[in-house]
Amino acid sequence: MAHPRVEIEYCTQCRWLLRAGWMAQELLTTFPAEIGEVALVPGSGGVFEVRVEGERVWSRSEDGGFPDLPELKRMVRDRVAPSRHLGHTEKADTAG
Repeated sequence: MAHPRVEIEYCTQCRWLLRAGWMAQELLTTFPAEIGEVALVPGSGGVFEVRVEGERVWSRSEDGGFPDLPELKRMVRDRVAPSRHLGHTEKADTAG
């Protein structure tokens, strides 16, 4: 079975490539065996969306702003490795 594809569509006009690249790096580091690839997709008009296998998990316009990295990791984890624990990222989040 092929590993899932994650897409991060970012606005080139807003210069969000670095943010998209950083999030891609974090996802690939966190899920090295669960994600097949992370694609950076240039867009425009203020777009910032994260999709797993074409299913939107975050939209800047609909969800408001950008996801916190622990939140994004949980959303991706729920789709690529639901039984996986995220370690200190989850512990820190649930403690507050």
